[in-house]
Amino acid sequence: MSTINLQGDPNPWRIGKIICLGRNYVDHIRELNNAIPDRAVIFTKPATSIIGNGEQIRIPGYSKDCHHEAELAVLIGRRTRAVPAAKAMAAVTGYGVAIDLTLRDVQSELKSKGLPWDIAKGFDTACPLSDFIPADRVDDPHKLQIRLRVNDELRQDGNTEQMMRRIPQIIEEISAIFTLEPGDLILTGTPAGVGPVKSGDRVTVEIEQVGRLEVSVA
Repeated sequence: MSTINLQGDPNPWRIGKIICLGRNYVDHIRELNNAIPDRAVIFTKPATSIIGNGEQIRIPGYSKDCHHEAELAVLIGRRTRAVPAAKAMAAVTGYGVAIDLTLRDVQSELKSKGLPWDIAKGFDTACPLSDFIPADRVDDPHKLQIRLRVNDELRQDGNTEQMMRRIPQIIEEISAIFTLEPGDLILTGTPAGVGPVKSGDRVTVEIEQVGRLEVSVA
């Protein structure tokens, strides 16, 4: 899946970079016994990690502990470099629902050795993603309820108002490092309640005003 749909736009958007923010919700930081960071924790996923609504997650054989992380995704609509937070929202074209799948056992091993997280975060199917809605249809992206269920059991129930770094600050920090281009995506972090998924599970995420995403685990 190399493109995404933006409601009201007849042309699919080609996906560029997928830039993810880690440790952006305090309760999630605490549940994993991590330190609160002084600077944004940034990692990336390849476009090949994306699957769409109704598709299947395939957990790699090298992991036995795959976790769900529900997130608000931001679609960048214009080329943006080193933008101040006060002007950053002009770069946002849409919002979507994402799941940042994480091989927790693999990630923990990599972290203990001081190694990058790529194989724990960027494997094929690691980024389920909904269609996007135009940014102007969301009243306030920092006041949105996020709920994730596994087989109808509520696992995550948070709100984007709990973000440590809000979207303008996130874009300011990221654009100082990477030039953002149309079709780039930013995943803004996950609230508390992350946990494992296994074969046969059905995972559903809803973000108010934004949409719904449902995938299964092969």
